[in-house]
Amino acid sequence: MKVAYVGPHMGEEPPITGRRGAGTVFLTGCTLRCSYCQNYQISHQGLGQQFTPDRLIVKIAAMIDSYGVHNVSFVTPDHFFPHVFETVEGLRARGYGLPVVMNVSGYQSVEMLKRAENYTDIYLPDFKYADSGLANRLSSCPDYPEVALSALDEMLKQKGFLKTTNANPGVATKGVLVRHLILPGHVKNSCDALTMLFVEFGPKLPLSLMSQYYPVRPQKFPELNRTIKKEEFEMVLSHAKDLGFHTLFVQYLSNNITVTNEKPSFVPDFSSPRPFG
Repeated sequence: MKVAYVGPHMGEEPPITGRRGAGTVFLTGCTLRCSYCQNYQISHQGLGQQFTPDRLIVKIAAMIDSYGVHNVSFVTPDHFFPHVFETVEGLRARGYGLPVVMNVSGYQSVEMLKRAENYTDIYLPDFKYADSGLANRLSSCPDYPEVALSALDEMLKQKGFLKTTNANPGVATKGVLVRHLILPGHVKNSCDALTMLFVEFGPKLPLSLMSQYYPVRPQKFPELNRTIKKEEFEMVLSHAKDLGFHTLFVQYLSNNITVTNEKPSFVPDFSSPRPFG
């Protein structure tokens, strides 16, 4: 495997982060490589170091022992699934029984998800596009909507909706939480994506609505060279509320996120030993 970072991350949804952080393992590469990827250093530029499963097990165990993270969260793991499965087996054999999170793009085959079932407790998939034309332009995958819906259906059959402990804050133990990133200039795609999720899976589907889009590199399409506007965010949030999702995590739009020479703190720098500061 090629790995860019192993360490605690405090920026995930509350049930994933808890009080001590998610135990993230950022793997180099991605099956989608979206043009606007916030993690372009690892998805496009290939930054990272080679790890065998045994070496990665030692690194993850040290993270768990040092920080008391709530889970082990593999970020973009699917192109390394066989090695990731071996890593999970090794952690379990050493007595590390934390929930395993697969943080994925949504563009996964049902066949591979079936293989992942025994090595996964929590799926944290994106659902990026309802518009196949937009999916083609930005991620070169016009079949994204149907592939992602089939993948989500399989994930839900395996794990159900997200379950948490009774602690405050509740920490996720099993299930599926779906993320959607609002893209500037594409409110209709976001609203249609939320409608599609609601129609397919109902109001109990846990949903995370993300506003953190930031153009880390110049984009071919002009609307993507800015952050989202307040009115765009409010339109999508209002639609989510109107649909009636029971469990909705909302990353509210920050007033101080603007396109400047200084990137926001949530944009990682994987050339640093501490990418998130």
